[in-house]
Amino acid sequence: MSALPPIYFERLLEDSPDIIVAVDKHGAIVFFNDGARTALGYLPEEVLGKHVRMFYPSEADARAVMTAMRDDAIDSPGKVRNFKTTFVTRSGNRLNVAISGALIHDEHGNQIGSIGFAKDLAEIQRQDQLTTLGEIAIGVAHEINNPLFAVLNNVSLIGADMRRMQDDSLYDVQAERLDSIESSVNKIQRAVNRLAEMADGGTYGTREYLPGAQMTDLRSTGPETPTAPRVSTRPSMAGDGPLSGLRVLVADDDLAVCHSVAEILRGAGAAVNTVASGREAEVELTHAPYDLVLSDVVMPDVDGYDLYMHVREHYPAIPVVLMTAFFYDRDHIIKRAKVAGLDGVIFKKPVDAERLIDTVRERCGLGAR
Repeated sequence: MSALPPIYFERLLEDSPDIIVAVDKHGAIVFFNDGARTALGYLPEEVLGKHVRMFYPSEADARAVMTAMRDDAIDSPGKVRNFKTTFVTRSGNRLNVAISGALIHDEHGNQIGSIGFAKDLAEIQRQDQLTTLGEIAIGVAHEINNPLFAVLNNVSLIGADMRRMQDDSLYDVQAERLDSIESSVNKIQRAVNRLAEMADGGTYGTREYLPGAQMTDLRSTGPETPTAPRVSTRPSMAGDGPLSGLRVLVADDDLAVCHSVAEILRGAGAAVNTVASGREAEVELTHAPYDLVLSDVVMPDVDGYDLYMHVREHYPAIPVVLMTAFFYDRDHIIKRAKVAGLDGVIFKKPVDAERLIDTVRERCGLGAR
């Protein structure tokens, strides 16, 4: 079997994405590949002939690598594998790397230099994290899908029983609640299944969660069963309770959230209408007077911040409360809204009923119970 000409090895070293640096026996740099240029930011003419310690935070760090390469107790004689150290880039940033290298000798056994291959530890850690996340995703999908199946099965059985009681005065209310539960559970199941597909090597995309911030898109790639209009069709009758006499507009693009929040507020005596977006909320405000607007943070077309600014400009007497399913919002939409004067923010879904009622009372000037 014939040996490969040296040009093959030269191209392999030159084009490798790893940081590859070779030095002579005095530590002067004699080779500096494309991966090193990309990672460290130097041009070849800026480093060739210079001492290799220019890449290290200190001379002690540079000596530690060479000492490890000569230490027979650490690895094979004249070699080092995955020795962790730090490089300093041309811009002054520090890069944690793992170096594998070897001393180079001539045909007489005399040391003539050394060569090192360095890998960016951040990238290695990222790949390890992705592998771990994939394993977690498969485990989560398995553990959640089983109870979800049981929930959906029981919802279906309850629905069948309820259809035999359509003459009951509470049928419409209970049917709406059941539809809301089924819709939410189906949405969770689709997200879990999508997570399992992604962990199993399926392709996935991202979508903009907030300006400049991306999130993994867990929405189903196939067609979904259309849902009913996401606006409450039940009368928004007020009753007795701590919120008696108040009219509240709830804006959220999630049908289940609209229903559950409306139920809490109606149970406390408020008259409630729900809409599916910030745009619909703006329109609804022109049709009827409201004492408070309760809005989701992230919605299509008009988000919570934009709705708050609209209400503040056109209806300055109406207080606004924002709610979110992500703590992440606190540094974006909610933060901007608070800077603009918003008060009374509910940071996390599911909403705590007692806190919601107290917040609505306080924002409407009724004081805490």
